Amino acid sequence: MKFLKNRTVLGVVCIALALIICFAITPLFNASKSSTMKIIRIKNDVKIGQEITSKDIEVVEVGAYNMPSEVLQKSEDVVGKYAAAEMIKGEYVLSAKVSDTPASENGYLYGLTGEKRAISITIPSFAGGLSGKLISGDIVSIIAVDYKEKGETLVPDELQYVEVIAVTDKKGNDDETVTVKPDGEEETELPETVTLLVTPEQANILAELEAEGEIHVALVYRGTAENAQKFISAQEKYLEELALKNEKENENTDKPEVPQKPTQSEIAEDKNSAGNSGENNSEIDKIIIDPENNSDTQSENNSDDNSETEVTSSGESV
Repeated sequence: MKFLKNRTVLGVVCIALALIICFAITPLFNASKSSTMKIIRIKNDVKIGQEITSKDIEVVEVGAYNMPSEVLQKSEDVVGKYAAAEMIKGEYVLSAKVSDTPASENGYLYGLTGEKRAISITIPSFAGGLSGKLISGDIVSIIAVDYKEKGETLVPDELQYVEVIAVTDKKGNDDETVTVKPDGEEETELPETVTLLVTPEQANILAELEAEGEIHVALVYRGTAENAQKFISAQEKYLEELALKNEKENENTDKPEVPQKPTQSEIAEDKNSAGNSGENNSEIDKIIIDPENNSDTQSENNSDDNSETEVTSSGESV
């Protein structure tokens, strides 16, 4: 009799559970599956580092069931941000794929303020780009072959000290890229271009050399940012002096000359200026770098060497 009572109780419990599942849990489960939510989806392909605009995204309504919490739902969380990873059309936008700042690989381009320009020049040969050894932060001189079709190979005064901000291969990658061939052999992509941080005047000269001449890049300095700035400051000082000199020459050519008989004091002054000719010519300041302060290039064997390296405007060391 107890056994039957137990079976009866057990059956009632099972029936009650079945009713709860059918009329309570199942409708809730179906409702959760049928519920929808609005999310952000990529409308146009977006490359890494690219700023995302309203034209690149669209708001769509999808099923909310099993949707990751990282999927962004508001357009204001995406528009104006930068792509931290490449996104293709139809892809949902995840919070991890957007950033408030540009991607680090091309962040240097977002640091421009309008005073300087970033311009790339083609490396004509393996040797022309320092055999692929150039890196961001290097100070280089630009050697022009057959400069202005005069048959001369020289370093233009305007391009004695220039900063490298990127070295890029033919695929647009700034970092060294290793490609694995079908046979398993690794092949390193060599740099194709060098991007330099220059003034507008320097950019014009580089564009002319890129179009008409042949360019070689010579390494002048690699080391601390403080020492590198000394070279840049010297180049900027020279460019300022050159601009002032050209401005004065233009002012003199614009003014009509009226012949006048020179005074004795003017004659004496002309003689003095003639004797001092060449002293007022603009030259790039000589930069002296103490090897002990160049932590990036100092070797242990030379730790006690107090010699100094003098860098002249021609890029030679004395």
